[in-house]
Amino acid sequence: MSKQWVFRDAVDKANVDHLSRAINIDPVLSSILIQRGIQTFDDSKKYFRPQLSDLHDPFLMKDMELAVERLIKAIRNKERILVYGDYDVDGTTSVVMMYSFLKKHAENIYFYIPDRYKEGYGISEEGIEYAMNNDISLIISLDCGIRANENITLAVDNHIDFIVCDHHFPGETLPPAMAILNPKQDGCDYPYKELSGCGIGFKLIQAFYDQRSTPEQTYTWIDLVAISICADIVPINDENRILTYHGLKKINQEPPIGLRALMRVSGLKNNIDVSDIVFGIAPRINAAGRISHARDAVQLLLAETSEIALKAAETINALNTERKNYDVEITNEALEMIRSESRLKSAKSTVLFNENWHKGVIGIVASRVIEKYYRPTIILTQSNGMATGSARSIDGFNVFEAIEACSGLLSRFGGHKYAAGITLPLENVLEFQTKFEETVASTINSNDLIPKLKIDATLGFEKITAGFYNIIKQMEPFGPANPSPVFLTENVECINARIVSEKHLKMIVKERGMKKTFEAIAFGQADLSGKVAGNQLIQIVYHIEENAFRDEKYLQLVIKDIKEQ
Repeated sequence: MSKQWVFRDAVDKANVDHLSRAINIDPVLSSILIQRGIQTFDDSKKYFRPQLSDLHDPFLMKDMELAVERLIKAIRNKERILVYGDYDVDGTTSVVMMYSFLKKHAENIYFYIPDRYKEGYGISEEGIEYAMNNDISLIISLDCGIRANENITLAVDNHIDFIVCDHHFPGETLPPAMAILNPKQDGCDYPYKELSGCGIGFKLIQAFYDQRSTPEQTYTWIDLVAISICADIVPINDENRILTYHGLKKINQEPPIGLRALMRVSGLKNNIDVSDIVFGIAPRINAAGRISHARDAVQLLLAETSEIALKAAETINALNTERKNYDVEITNEALEMIRSESRLKSAKSTVLFNENWHKGVIGIVASRVIEKYYRPTIILTQSNGMATGSARSIDGFNVFEAIEACSGLLSRFGGHKYAAGITLPLENVLEFQTKFEETVASTINSNDLIPKLKIDATLGFEKITAGFYNIIKQMEPFGPANPSPVFLTENVECINARIVSEKHLKMIVKERGMKKTFEAIAFGQADLSGKVAGNQLIQIVYHIEENAFRDEKYLQLVIKDIKEQ
């Protein structure tokens, strides 16, 4: 797929020079920091050395005092408390965190995660019935609940209080909960709006311990918060950067038993980073809820012995292998549906329905389809007599708002700017496909349908040194809002090129007129080999990483795209 190369906004040279002198780094790196809002020495100190003391006061969040008061009352009165979470990584890590926290302070603690296939996303009627049958008087929902007006009303009518910890967009009317913790709700002055669902639950725990003057106990579960942030693809800036930085440190220094077992079956040993979580740990946690039941993931992360943990991790690993098989099969079927119908090929959106597709992988399939046809995508299947689907979007387009414009055809929906879930009657599928396409076509910019490759700076190979890379390394953790810096180098010669593993392009490159060479690899882009077949000069866009081979470490260029000079 052809990409449009886009340079990030230029910054003032005087500011670049000032910051370079202040922190003694190359102006190229200073300009990248300024692009990311790092303007001064103090900004840089907070960025390069994130401190837990810089986390925001949890009591700035609307309803936090109410939530803490109700939680303390429940603990004091030995009430039965139910921790209720979603079945994805954010939800399951939230449940493990909150359940483990409450077990330190109370005895009558339960957890509940809905069955993806029988109940669907969010607060279910079955979940409320479970609470009623177990004499629950307080439910703490995590990563869900902000739009569950009907079932939270059912709970309240049956004398069950609710504390909602959610980060999804609220509806026009909020549910009748005792307290709602969500920075996105109207009237909430909390300074950071992009916490994960687990992050919201963490703030409740932080507030509880702050009131007891034992704030250090809050960080017991910071590793779980980091996993949720990485897996849920929320911005890694501000508070999320602090939580991820210290959460990764805990994962690498003292992972709990369950997580250690999961790392083992994932083939991960040490120096775990964001990509290891996104591509190694998170898919396996998710696989439990996608293929079986998410309680398997919760029980793994709650495991108290290595033997129990390893057995649970192996079970989840097997589920992940099964998930991969469904993923490949359904993705191929979805792509064939588009290829075989001209209307679908030329559309501004993709909405596909097949009643036999596995509900557990349709979100993944939506992302895969976007890799081939870059446009807002919804994959639908049948579940419990309804059509249910997962939506994914492209950079710059708010798929949640497009879905909201079609809400008259939906039974329920919820999500973020770039990902959402929907449920609708089967008889509305065709009309929804039409309405969604009309909505997208009327609001999307044609330029948005071209994938953008965002470039931070032009760079000469002579600048790429161990010292230069060391500064880049300190910019981690990378992710949304803080990506690994992307560079452009022009007038490049390809000395050697070969395809490895049938899909990767490996090269040795150097700048014209210079002696310094680098190994470069374009993962999954063997099709770029035609651009380096001759002796022509090329331009390459890449990021820099450290590679290790036989105990020898060296810098290599990870190619994102190639164009002829």
